[in-house]
Amino acid sequence: MDTIVPTLFDAVLSDIDSHHNTISKAQADQLFIFFKQHSLFNWKNTHNGCEGKADAVCVLLDEWNIHNYKAWVFGGAYLKGHIGGLKQNWNYHVAPMIPVKVDGQIVYYVLDPATANSLQLIEEWAADVTHLPHSYYCTRKAHWYIFPNKNISTTKWNTRNRQNRKWMIQCLNGINGLTATGKAKLCFNKKSLKKTLLAFQHAKKINPLLSEDQ
Repeated sequence: MDTIVPTLFDAVLSDIDSHHNTISKAQADQLFIFFKQHSLFNWKNTHNGCEGKADAVCVLLDEWNIHNYKAWVFGGAYLKGHIGGLKQNWNYHVAPMIPVKVDGQIVYYVLDPATANSLQLIEEWAADVTHLPHSYYCTRKAHWYIFPNKNISTTKWNTRNRQNRKWMIQCLNGINGLTATGKAKLCFNKKSLKKTLLAFQHAKKINPLLSEDQ
C-alpha cells in the first residue's frame, strides 16, 4: 500500500532565492538552543502569535547578519478548500528558517521550539505539525509578516511595518492585540510592553555565535 505524504510543497507561494550566506549545522544548533532558552520567548503558549515570534527571531538574525527566511505551513482545508488540517487546530503556522551547509549542500532547517526540541528540515517540520493530510508548506523571504485574509497569493502579503512591529512586541508579551481581550490588556500593560521592547532591543546586541567562549 502506498504511503500517504502528509504535506506538499507549494512552489507558487514560495519566493526565496538561492544566493545567500550559510552557517554550519553546529552554529544552527547553537542558535536553536539560544532562542529556546531566551526569556523573551514563551514557546509553550502555542496559541498566541506565531507570526510575532517568527518575526522577532528573524529580525534578530538580520541584526547579526545571519541569512534567514520564514517557513509557512497551511492546512489543506484552509488554503485549498479541501480536506487537510494541522495539529492544535491551527489553520496555518510559521517559523524562522535558516540555510545551512551540510556536506557541501545547502539544506533548510526550521527553528521552532514551539513544536520541536531541535532543528528540523522544513519538510519534516511541516509533516510533524500536520494532523490530517494534506498540508501545504512554502518558503518565504523573512520580511513578509502575514498574508491577507482572502486570496492568499505571493504578491499580496503584508511586509514589516510600524504596526506589525507593535504586534510583534505584544506577542512577545503574551498579548494578541487584534482580539477584544488583547486590546483591553494593552491598556493595563503599557509598562510591561515597554519592558519587553527594551529587552528585545538589548537582545539585538547579543549574537550567540560571537560569544566569548566561541
